[in-house]
Amino acid sequence: MQTFFQYNWKVREEWYRWCEDVPAEELLRVRTGGVGGILHTLFHIVDVEWSWFRLLQGKPDIQESFDHYRSLELVRMLDATYRPEVEEFVFSWDDSMERRPFYDPQPDGSIATDAWGEVVRHVIAHQIHHMGQLSVWAREVGKKPVSANVIGKQLILPHTEKA
Repeated sequence: MQTFFQYNWKVREEWYRWCEDVPAEELLRVRTGGVGGILHTLFHIVDVEWSWFRLLQGKPDIQESFDHYRSLELVRMLDATYRPEVEEFVFSWDDSMERRPFYDPQPDGSIATDAWGEVVRHVIAHQIHHMGQLSVWAREVGKKPVSANVIGKQLILPHTEKA
């Protein structure tokens, strides 16, 4: 699980670099699908990741508004602010947390019960889903998208054979 968070963070950093030479108007342009445009989607990924982990730990979920983060620099700063808390949670994960219940109030007043492991995997899949949308929009902008390939990202290093 931790490897896939490292993958997501690495790919997210690559998307931030990809955005550096894209005009702000293109980053902010509302597009079909997703939560808005390129920058809004990157903000959404960061916000959702942090929010879920706060909720799992019984901490308040502070709702941020994209209106306050309408530049690449501000989204990166938000990510840098949230990342240490997210990393602490991810790297403290152990098997005892896998089936721990999370009670999630629903809009209809009912309570859904999910396992923490399922919620954590949802957070991983959530970013990967949105990276696919970013890839489509990258082509609309006329740029090659960031590679989604796990291989070659140096996330798991092989053992070296001694001669």
